[in-house]
Order: sequence, then C-alpha cells, then structure tokens
Amino acid sequence: MNDNTRRGEQWQKHVADYLSPRLGGDHAKWREANIAVALWDRDGFARPGGAYVGARDGYIGDWLTGMCRRVGVDAPEWPASVALAREATAYVTRRVRASFPGAIESIRHLSAHGYRLFTASGEYSEELDRYLRGMGVRGLFSRLYGPNLVETPVETPKEGPFFYSRLFDDDGVAPENALVVDDSPDAVQRAIEAGATAVLVTGPASGSDGATAVIDRLAKLPRAIADIDFT
Repeated sequence: MNDNTRRGEQWQKHVADYLSPRLGGDHAKWREANIAVALWDRDGFARPGGAYVGARDGYIGDWLTGMCRRVGVDAPEWPASVALAREATAYVTRRVRASFPGAIESIRHLSAHGYRLFTASGEYSEELDRYLRGMGVRGLFSRLYGPNLVETPVETPKEGPFFYSRLFDDDGVAPENALVVDDSPDAVQRAIEAGATAVLVTGPASGSDGATAVIDRLAKLPRAIADIDFT
C-alpha cells in the first residue's frame, strides 16, 4: 500500500525531527543514520519454527543505539532506549503519507463491495494502525495482522512458513475463501501453499509465481479480482 521509497525519505526527516531535539546531534546526521541503520530488517531475529521470541524490543533498542553511535551522541540506558525508540516510531508512523496512487481508492472499493479486509504484514499491528489512519481507511479493516497478532504460542514472522495458516486459523476463515495480495513473490507462494488465492502486485516481467493475477499497481486490483469465484 505504501511506496517504500517515499516512506523511507519521510522516515529520515521525521526521525531526525524527533530525536535531534531530545538527544542532541545534527539533524542531517540523524537522517543519514536512519538510512544506515534500517529499522525493519528483521532477518537477524528469525528463530527456528518461525518465531521472534520477544526480539522486537532488542531490535528497536539496537536501532536507536546504532543511530546514536553514528550521530555521536550518548544513547539512553536500557530500557529507556526501548521506550524512546517506541516513541520515535509512533511519532513517525503517524506522519508518514506515502500510499501508492489508487491504493486508497481500491481499498474503499473492495470494502464497499463486501470484502472483509485484513492486513497480512511483517509490520506490527500498532504501526499498521497509524499508517492506515493516515490514509483515512483504518475503519475499513476488520483486523490488522502482523507478527504480534499471529501467536501460537509466540510471534510468527511473515517470512516464516506458518504465517498464513495461523492467520487463517485465528480469524476462522477458510483458506479457499481468502485472497492474499502482496508485492513479494515469496509471500504469494506461501499464501498459495496455505490454500489461498493470490494476486501479485509487481512488474509483468516477474511472472505469475502461481498467482491468479499479476498487476503492476494496486489501483488495478478491483478489476483484476472481479471475476474470481471464492464459492
């Protein structure tokens, strides 16, 4: 739903706006530090069986302290560093406006035509909530699934093999009645393996990867799925 290039540029600005007055350091250096220390590269926290095992606090704490090192300021002690990192991410995500053209209109169209909408994201539910509120469509989603809302018994990363099956089980939806839309061929493949129909949002050169449809932008989604029969 969001253009990561535009979103990244806004993250850099808003992170610097928030942290520079609180911790000191040059605004431009905070922007550069945020580019260098990627917030959502969670691969290092994956665990056997597809669980994060409480690694999120460790990650966002490391994110903050890593930026402090690059800026040349002292980082707060643990757990204050985690608390400040949470505050910073909340500040940023409430302000990001980076949806792809036509994405909001497609979401509203699907909701108006009776689709129950969910997220199936690698981002956490509270962050998704803030992004969707910024887009003006939060109320159209039944539930915002991220790894923290797919727990049996621990958090389940989207990149793991159990994400979609656990999501379907949690909501009680039959996989054959579910449509998963994603810009990752790997995610599309995992959704198909879990029994869902899938649409891949990407350039046509990537191939279908088993998806029922391939579109180059989310604005085309309503037309692409108009003829899909889920009964």
